[in-house]
Order: sequence, then structure tokens, then C-alpha cells
Amino acid sequence: MRKLLPFLTWLPAYRRQDLPGDLMAGVIVTIMLIPQSLAYAMLAGLPPEYGLYASILPLFVYGLLGTSRTLSVGPVAVVALMTASALTPFAAPGSEQYIQLALLLALMTGVIQLVLGLVRAGFVASLLSHPVVAGFITSSSILIIISQLKHILGVSAPSGHLPYEAVLNLWGALGETSIATLVAGLSSIALLFAMRGPLRALLTRVGLSKSTAQLIARTGPAVLVVAGMAAVGLFGADTRLGIAVVGEFPSGLPGLTLPALDVPVLQALLPAALMIVLVGYVESVSVGRALGARRRQVIDPDQELVALGASNIAAGFTGGMPVTGGFSRSVVNYDAGAQTGLASMITAVLIGLVTLFVAKWFSVLPQVVLAATVIVAVSSLLNFREVGRLWRYSKGDGALMVLTMLAVLGAGVEIGIAVGVVASLMLYLWRASRPHIAVLGRVGDSEHFRNIRRHTVTTYPGLLIVRIDENLFFANTRFLEDRLLSLVAADKDVKHLVLVCSAISLIDASALESLENFIRKLRELGITVHLTDVKGPVMDRLQLIDIGKHLQPGRIFLSTHEAVVALTQP
Repeated sequence: MRKLLPFLTWLPAYRRQDLPGDLMAGVIVTIMLIPQSLAYAMLAGLPPEYGLYASILPLFVYGLLGTSRTLSVGPVAVVALMTASALTPFAAPGSEQYIQLALLLALMTGVIQLVLGLVRAGFVASLLSHPVVAGFITSSSILIIISQLKHILGVSAPSGHLPYEAVLNLWGALGETSIATLVAGLSSIALLFAMRGPLRALLTRVGLSKSTAQLIARTGPAVLVVAGMAAVGLFGADTRLGIAVVGEFPSGLPGLTLPALDVPVLQALLPAALMIVLVGYVESVSVGRALGARRRQVIDPDQELVALGASNIAAGFTGGMPVTGGFSRSVVNYDAGAQTGLASMITAVLIGLVTLFVAKWFSVLPQVVLAATVIVAVSSLLNFREVGRLWRYSKGDGALMVLTMLAVLGAGVEIGIAVGVVASLMLYLWRASRPHIAVLGRVGDSEHFRNIRRHTVTTYPGLLIVRIDENLFFANTRFLEDRLLSLVAADKDVKHLVLVCSAISLIDASALESLENFIRKLRELGITVHLTDVKGPVMDRLQLIDIGKHLQPGRIFLSTHEAVVALTQP
């Protein structure tokens, strides 16, 4: 029960000294989360209040079920973009049908995550390699910024089904740009960047600690929201200058919602739900692990799937949208002193109170303020330098990141991720199908054997020692057999071939068949094959098929040194 309900571990043992940190974190994250929730809901194509709804019960549920003490769950930019990308082909953003589809998508995401968590399938995160994630996040950030430019310019430009359509529509609407809105937008962006950089440095110089200065700087979006509402409420910026506002904003807590379960719609949304599951889980676990390591706290990846699944199910039933752990909010939660999941629960309660009593004030909030908040938030996710770093380390990984970026920008989020995943798997298979092979020799008088191309070593006439640095499976058997045969053909005096298996952890059935045929071919040529440094699990499986009868008259040695001693004796 404690594994499925982690709050049973920390709540009964809750310490009084943890309360101030949880309270402070709850208040500060609330201040930060409110403008983010409003902005990300609009990014997802939903009315802004749905961002608040998604930050109440889902956040409370995660506080009870999550294993990370500092992860803050709610709407995030990338998942909001994926939501909009998935739903726009089926309904007009903001329409009642669109809202129902968003609730259904959140419910589907939650159910999939919950099932994966219960069957301990946290390994699914491995499907997204670092180059794919880096390329996806950078290109998604570009798409998010493009989607918000229409609010900065004050124009009406449809998003379109594909990224390039949004750019073309935006270009065609440039003549309708509202100068007042553009000035407000650029000023808002400048203010937010100033609070992130120069203001934080100034606060540090006047004597505040770095953590305090950083927390104050992160309240920039909240300050901007208040300033924007004041500009409309006090000076009539909406009527005098034509700056668009959020408009009617219902107050009160969300009621219980029940998404319509239509099988054709479920099938159509399934690919998008799977992608959100993958991306949301990778982001949450990465942030949770990073913050947990600072306090030597270990998170359970499978339980995180359960917690995220329950949170998304809660979002689906309470008028929310798909949610996941947010990086910036979680860092603020950590810096503010969050000690337990109670901090998230406090944030959920405070947002509920805001939704109940203060929400109607947001009706005069300028849309350009929310757009500026989104642009500045995702600008930190742009990471073009990573392309160069990956290219220098591995051209394959660098090309994979570029391919993922181009696929997302050209074909959309879901297709882009799918292309990246498929390409990364193909890159892995290509690398594994051409494993590194080293011919070894003895280092001095030691028992160590190293690559003859990298070290000064001693070799032995008639004895060829080869190390294979990869598991043996169907994709590399032909390559390995050809390489080994070429090595044998290059040395006419070879009588014994020693295969060093220290880097082999798996031999599948195809590779086993190939190995047996290879041993038979060499035996016909008068060359005996021997194995050495075979790992225990591999040896266990080889013994099941009595590998000795295939090796005869070859042997299996414990170490390369033992094999050389035995085979070089007169």
C-alpha cells in the first residue's frame, strides 16, 4: 500500500519543521502557476480557465501519489502544444466539441499512464533518446513562439494544421498589426527578460541571497498579469487602444465532467495520447530525478506513471487538460523549500480559492500578456548549441537531432516524434550491426590483453585473439562472420582462434546458429575456436544447448591469460 500510496510514508511521519517550507513553496508556486496555467490553456486552444482547473485536483492527486517531493504537476508548454496539434484537425479551438476532446485526451493519457505504471512499464521512457528529446523540445519551442506571435501583433491568423500554414497565415495578416498591441507585447517580453536577468543580478548586489533573488525574479509573470489587468481596468487599454483581453471568465470551481467515449474518436486520438504519455513521462521523471538527487531522494519511475496517470484522469473528470511535471515550477518549488507532497496540495488549494473568488478579475487580462509569458518561458528551452555538441561527439546523434527538429517543424509534433523514435532505433540497429572488433595481444609480462592497434603488445604465432565489443544478435551475425573470416584469411598460420566474450551479455538464437556454423567452417579449415571470459548468464544459456559438443576440440577458458598459456605450451 505504501508503494501505491506514497503519502502513507511521509504524512504519518510529518515533522512540524517541514511546514514552513511547504507553506512558502505552496504560496510561491501558486503565484507562478496562475499566469502559466492561463497562458498554457490558451496555447492548447482552450479557454484560460481550463488551465486553472487542470492545476487543482491533478496537482492535489500528485501530491498524494507522487514519489518526488518537489515535482509540480500541471499544464506545461510542450504538452499544451501537443494538445492543440492533436485536437485542431477535429474541432475549432475553444468550441464545446474541442473542450470535450481535450477532456477525453486527458482521460486517455491518464488511463494509459496508469496501466503502464501498474504493469511496471517505466522503461517506455527509453524510447525517446536524448537527441530526439532535445530536437523535439527545441523545435516545439519554435512552434510555440510562432503560435503566440499573432497575439503579440494583435492580428487574427488561423493556426493551420501544419506548422508552415501558421507561418503563411501570420505573414498574410501582418498588414493588420496593432501598433499598441505590438508595443505592449514587446514591452512585456522585455520586462520578463529584465526580471530574469538584470533584476536578479541587482537584487544579489544589494545583499539578497541568490536563491531569494531568483524566487523574486520568477514572480515576473504574476507582476505582469497584475500590471496588465490594471492597464485595462484603470486606463481602458482595451477600448482606447484596441488591446484584446481574455473576456468572460467564469468564477467558481469546476464541476464533475464526463468525457464522451466515442470509439472512432478514441482511435483517432490514441497516437496523440501515446505521444503525450511518452513526452510527459520523460519530462517528469527527468526533473524528478534531478531534484531528488540534490536531497538524496530516490523516485520510483513506475509509481510516477501511476501518479501522473491518476492526475490526468482527475483532469479529465474535472474540466482540465493533459498535465505533467513542469521544469521551471518544480525548480521554484524546490528552491522555495518544499519538503513533502503537502506543498503541491497547498498550491492546489490556493489555486482553488483563486478560481472560486478571484477568477472573474481575469476577464480584463490582456491576451498579449499571456503570449509574452509563454514566449519568455519557452525561450529557455531553445538549445541550438546542442546540435553542435552532439555533432562533435557523434555525427549520427547530431543528425538525429536535426532530423527530429525538421520533422516536427515540417510535419507536426506527433509525426516528428515518431520520425525521431524510428530514426533513433534504426541508428541503434545500424551501430549494433557493425560492432567494434579488436585483435588482442599481451601487455608486457602481465595478464592483460589489449588492442594491437592501440598498445605495444606481444602476439603469438598460430594464435589469433579477437574481442567482440557487442552483444551477438540477428542484426550483426553476418557482419561478424565476414570480419572474422577476413581476419583468419589474412593470417595463413592461424591454428587457434580465441573469441574473448567479456563484452557480450546476450547471444540470441540467430547469433547462436551463426556461431555454430562458423565454428564448423573453421574446423574444416583446420582452425579450432575457443571461448574465454564468458559471462555467467551467457554461459548458463550456452550450457542448455551443450555448447561443448560444437566447440570440440575447442575449449571454454576462464580468462584470456589462461587460454594463451594453455594454447602456447609446447
